[in-house]
Amino acid sequence: MPITPDQLPELSSEHADEQLADRMGIEILEADLDEVVGRMPVAGNRQPYGLLHGGASGVLAETLGSTLSALHALPERFPVGLELACTHHRSATSGWVTGTARPIHVGRSTSTTEIVLVDDDGRRVCTAKLTCLHRDTRPPVT
Repeated sequence: MPITPDQLPELSSEHADEQLADRMGIEILEADLDEVVGRMPVAGNRQPYGLLHGGASGVLAETLGSTLSALHALPERFPVGLELACTHHRSATSGWVTGTARPIHVGRSTSTTEIVLVDDDGRRVCTAKLTCLHRDTRPPVT
C-alpha cells in the first residue's frame, strides 16, 4: 500500500548535514502518487561557463524521481536508484529550474519515472528517466 508524503521516513540525524538536495537548494513543492514537483536555483549550481551544470539537473531529477518511487514503494520496500538517463535540451543561466516527476511504471520490484525540467519561461531544459529498484531492506549506512 503506498504512503502519503507526510509518512516519508525522517532523515537520519547522523547524516542530516550531508544531504545533497539541501546543498543544491532543492525544494519539494508538491508530492503525491501522481507527481512530485520541485525546484532548484541555477545560482550555485553552475558549470565553469556560467550555465546550469548538467550534473545538477541529474541531481534534481533523481531527487524528484526517488521521492516519487518512495511514495509508491515504502514502507514494504525501499527504493534505490538503478539507472538515470538525462537528455539536456537547452541551457539555463539564471532563475530556477522546476522539475515534474511522473510515473511511467510502478511495479513490486522496480519503478520508472519520467522527469521534465523547465526554466522560468517554461522551456524544457532536460528530460530524464529514472529507474529504481525496490529492495526488501534498506541498505546499511556506515
